[in-house]
Amino acid sequence: MASERMTVAAAMVKALEQEGIKHIFGYPGAAICPFFDELIKSDIQNILVRHEANSGHAAAGYARIMGKPAVCAATSGPGATNLITAIATAHMDSVPLIAITGQVVSSQIGRDAFQEADITGASEPFVKHSFLVKDKNVIAEVIKKAFYIAGTGRPGPVLIDVPMDIQKQEIDFEYPETVEIRSYKPSVSGNKLQIRKAAEAVKNSRKPLICAGGGIFTAGAVGELLQLSEKCDIPVISTMMGIGAIPTEHKNYYGMLGVFGVETAKLALQESDLVIALGARMSDRSVTSLLPFNDTVVIHIDVDPAEIGKNSPVNIPIVGDVKKVLEQLLTELGEMKHEEWQDMLYRNKLECREKNRAEDNCAEHVSPKHFVKTLCKHLPDKCAVCSDVGSNQIWAANNVVLTDQGRFFTSGGMGTMGYAYPAAVGVKVAEPDREVVALSGDGSFQMSFMELATAVQHGINVKGVVFVNNYLGMVREYQDKNFEGRRTMVDLSGSPDFSKIAEAYGIKSETVSKDSDVESAVKKMIETDEPYLLQVMVDRTERSLIE
Repeated sequence: MASERMTVAAAMVKALEQEGIKHIFGYPGAAICPFFDELIKSDIQNILVRHEANSGHAAAGYARIMGKPAVCAATSGPGATNLITAIATAHMDSVPLIAITGQVVSSQIGRDAFQEADITGASEPFVKHSFLVKDKNVIAEVIKKAFYIAGTGRPGPVLIDVPMDIQKQEIDFEYPETVEIRSYKPSVSGNKLQIRKAAEAVKNSRKPLICAGGGIFTAGAVGELLQLSEKCDIPVISTMMGIGAIPTEHKNYYGMLGVFGVETAKLALQESDLVIALGARMSDRSVTSLLPFNDTVVIHIDVDPAEIGKNSPVNIPIVGDVKKVLEQLLTELGEMKHEEWQDMLYRNKLECREKNRAEDNCAEHVSPKHFVKTLCKHLPDKCAVCSDVGSNQIWAANNVVLTDQGRFFTSGGMGTMGYAYPAAVGVKVAEPDREVVALSGDGSFQMSFMELATAVQHGINVKGVVFVNNYLGMVREYQDKNFEGRRTMVDLSGSPDFSKIAEAYGIKSETVSKDSDVESAVKKMIETDEPYLLQVMVDRTERSLIE
């Protein structure tokens, strides 16, 4: 490939084109304007968000549904620092993200220039790597490395900070076809001896259990997970990030585990004699707080060696890509049956469903559990449900129904309020034929509802649902439990009528106040071929199952 003479800004755009980038989510400012100016000449579509953090969340939604790095961009100073929350959110959930920021001119770095911020230093705890481009001639290599680092091994965010004067300088641009980083060589295949140990442990187990994490999606291992579960008759539970890794109505799936999980998943974890953790961090919110490991044999498979054994004891560690390791493991295992174990869990699941069904009825307000189940009944198989953080997240996680084509997205590790709507925007931009719904609480929605304008401006048909109880519900529950019922700064009185907010943006909306009206309201929303907002009134004291 012959080199071409162009500015660094033009080279940045050309490199993104070479990486197959079709969309960028961003917010401009002087320090990034040379780059944005060159984007005008490209076929890459620019999606203008209304807050820089939301450009990162939208890019994260895009990356998660596409399974490859996505791009967000912001200017220097406050534009860049506003991105940090989104970068941290992507870091905790292992989302491949390329964050491009403008920087003040090179001669002013370190002199407290207008809108200067040390963004490479400030974001250091939350990135896989960061680049401050001081040499115009390295831009092609930097971008190639950034995509390689972000998308391989354990995926994550990479930051590229480019001073404004560097963007304007001319170079001879030639994009490298390959990249080699001597100090960065992620493991892919699992150790063969460890694979055999794991296979023997599975064969000797009477009550094996699979714990599926978000790494299943990252590795593209959904098919291998299902094959292992069915071939060896092994029950599956999931972390919050692993919801949908196996169809939620599959006979072998027993729900989300953890402090906010369902009873059957917790029972399965406590009673199992073997746990196969697949692409899961085994974090405090899911596993370690339940203390399941007495005589339980734990097989932990993860591409990131730092995660194995970090949060819980491990008997058989296997470092490698989950898809590749499962392929290896499946060759060592034959057909199995665990009928007594499965029957016990299935009976418990039916009992819990009957109990929940009795609690679903709500005369004066909408039961959020009933709403989520009704919503999923009317969603097409190819859908995405993007949940925010708070009580709404738990209502969604424990009641969402997904087929093998459905996906569930939320901020699992960082727990970032305001995530759902911009993430849904990113998912819908990536796959316009997928039905995408954002579920938010009235607290979290007020952190990002300005992105209604993004949906309107760019014709992005996202459906928004806002659960309204005029409380920061999960914090209220925490205070009730731990502070003798003293409630501090959780009352959201003064919040707007969200249907009128939608109307102000030119978006159709409806308010539903009782269970009997939910079905017709949901059908109307799904059938509407444009952005829509449904305001759902729930009881102020509705709980999210904190124990």
